[in-house]
Amino acid sequence: MNLPNYFLVDLPPEATLTATMVTEACQTLKRNRERYLANRSTQSIIAVLCNVAKDWLTPDFEFRKLALDQGPKATGFSRQTLASGLDAFFNELTKENFEALIEQDLGNAQRLDQFVSTQLEQKSNRSAVANGPELIAHIAAGNLPCPTLMSIVLGMLVRSGQFVKCASGTSFFPRLFAHSIHQADSKLAACLEIAEWRGKNNTDSKLASNSSSKGPSQLITDTRKPLTVRVLNEELTNALFEHADCVTATGSDETLASIRRRLSTRTRFLGYGHQVSFGYVANGNLSGVNARKAAAQAADDVAAWDQLGCLSPHVIYVEHGGTVSAELFAEMLVRELQQREKTEPRGELPVEHAAAIASRRSFYETRAAYFHTNTMPDYPATRIWKSENSTAWTVIYEADPRFQTSCLNRFIYVKGVTDLTEMMQNADGVRGKVSTVGLAATKDEVQGLAIQLARWGVTRVCPLGRMQQPPLTWRHDGRLPLGELVKWTDYEME
Repeated sequence: MNLPNYFLVDLPPEATLTATMVTEACQTLKRNRERYLANRSTQSIIAVLCNVAKDWLTPDFEFRKLALDQGPKATGFSRQTLASGLDAFFNELTKENFEALIEQDLGNAQRLDQFVSTQLEQKSNRSAVANGPELIAHIAAGNLPCPTLMSIVLGMLVRSGQFVKCASGTSFFPRLFAHSIHQADSKLAACLEIAEWRGKNNTDSKLASNSSSKGPSQLITDTRKPLTVRVLNEELTNALFEHADCVTATGSDETLASIRRRLSTRTRFLGYGHQVSFGYVANGNLSGVNARKAAAQAADDVAAWDQLGCLSPHVIYVEHGGTVSAELFAEMLVRELQQREKTEPRGELPVEHAAAIASRRSFYETRAAYFHTNTMPDYPATRIWKSENSTAWTVIYEADPRFQTSCLNRFIYVKGVTDLTEMMQNADGVRGKVSTVGLAATKDEVQGLAIQLARWGVTRVCPLGRMQQPPLTWRHDGRLPLGELVKWTDYEME
């Protein structure tokens, strides 16, 4: 299947992207937004997005088939992992969920269409309307496809022209999604641009490094190769920033700081920095069927997107005092990950990533061997389980409760703690950087545990097993996804 040349990312390899082309694209996006999007009803936009989502959930949809056929080579994820992740994302794009999101963030489902009043505003004879930026520039991280797709969806809801700048080698899914929107509504797609080039601080991500010598776009039709002259790439980014009213970016704290310094004071900047997540299993869930269920749920979270997102767990904390100990829970998790590798195998890794896992394994194998031959009371118990003849999965049990960052790709720590207080004390180093905690607890204790986590600074608590499946209404990093994009106009009536 050859995709037509609708977006900059569709350019042939011999084409050279220039700052002038980026400038012209931004100007075109603003004109098209004014013609096709600015006065369009929210319901009509929602209808298109819902229809596109239904298409992506259909097995014989051409873009889904292309994603699953070529996606593993382009992204490094297995076909099964891609199918599960895309289904979770597109199942959230429903009319009911969109309306709930708008009402949650903006107070009224009609807030993007006209002046409306909440009950409180009516008392002071006021109303308000929310408007999105004229042009949003998205600086996409690229390690997972769904965050970038979500950024596009949110930008369309607020009626903004959008320029999505992908890192080199990471445009596969944004490109397919953009073409699927074009197929459904060419005028809506005319307000969207997709391009790809290497940024100032850009390093190859998992998507890029797993795609052999060609970038993911080239698996469909050969496209422009990343420019090798850094100054030219800087000119492209500068041209984009010059015309954007709002810039969104996901990446390291250093990357976000670098972007912020380059923007003018008139440009709104929404940055989402590095976050970590973990699971917590209360002792009330550590007996019989409940323990096995919790282990299966933990395996779901570890396997989802190969544990590569900010919502993926680095550690599963297991409370002491249950029928099943933390060490036994680790063994149960091993069995679950063995099964996942059969039904949803982890993707292939580049040599350097596999080497990092092998090195980390070697360290814990040495520590585990030392523990078994030296029963020193002050030396933490350590055990390791690993897939044979591959780096597909690794489980480390440690008695030491300190939070440990995983090397990901289904490499998970299990640590025992007395209670949530001990866990928070040992995770103090990442306090304020915790995105999600997957919680397995009884109905009687879950509310209390959740409020403790909230007061500690966690921005999302969800059932274990659903860490990588946030709802459409999720407040990303504790922030309103639509609310941060819009500006308000208040209308004070006589």
